[in-house]
Amino acid sequence: MLPDDITKEIAEAIGLGKAQGALIRSVVAASPAEKAGVEGGDVITKVDGKVVDKAADLRRLVAAVKPGAKTTLTVFRRGAYKDLVVTLSEDERSKRPGSTESSEPAPAAAPSPSSALGLGVSDLTDAQRKEMKLKSGVKVDSATGAAARAGLREGDLILSVDNVEVATVKAFQAQIAKADKAKVINLLVRRDDVVSFLLLKPAR
Repeated sequence: MLPDDITKEIAEAIGLGKAQGALIRSVVAASPAEKAGVEGGDVITKVDGKVVDKAADLRRLVAAVKPGAKTTLTVFRRGAYKDLVVTLSEDERSKRPGSTESSEPAPAAAPSPSSALGLGVSDLTDAQRKEMKLKSGVKVDSATGAAARAGLREGDLILSVDNVEVATVKAFQAQIAKADKAKVINLLVRRDDVVSFLLLKPAR
């Protein structure tokens, strides 16, 4: 797992409330975390009932677990809490990954209608989904204006909009159209194998 701290702005945008927990940016294929159902974009808030305030807490708590022991992770995913039971291996315990990504891009001011976001998206083929092990997502073909300023770029995959998975361009457009024009729109974005939240703010 590649954990990172979660900012106050992202916590508020995804409905977590306060900036607490470790945001999972990437999950190693076939790892105990993936087998337990941990996904990129999950926010781990507790390990065996112990509160995780930031990524360093998650690393410390995981390192304290005996190899082979079952551990309960409380995750916040798409607006709801969920408990996942994971059996940690020595490899998972000993990893001390630092974030390989730079800090979150500055959110951009943008009107809410999708045409005004500066985003061109397309559907993924079944073969692409299978190859990338994705249940949902649309591919970014172009990102200009507000979308580019928010940090989106061609080739990114948008997995969810405001905590709702989007599997098709139609679903993406519908979710953008429904977005509250007075609030930040949160996008769960995958780039290569790393997932992060990007925030689009409506114009003031």
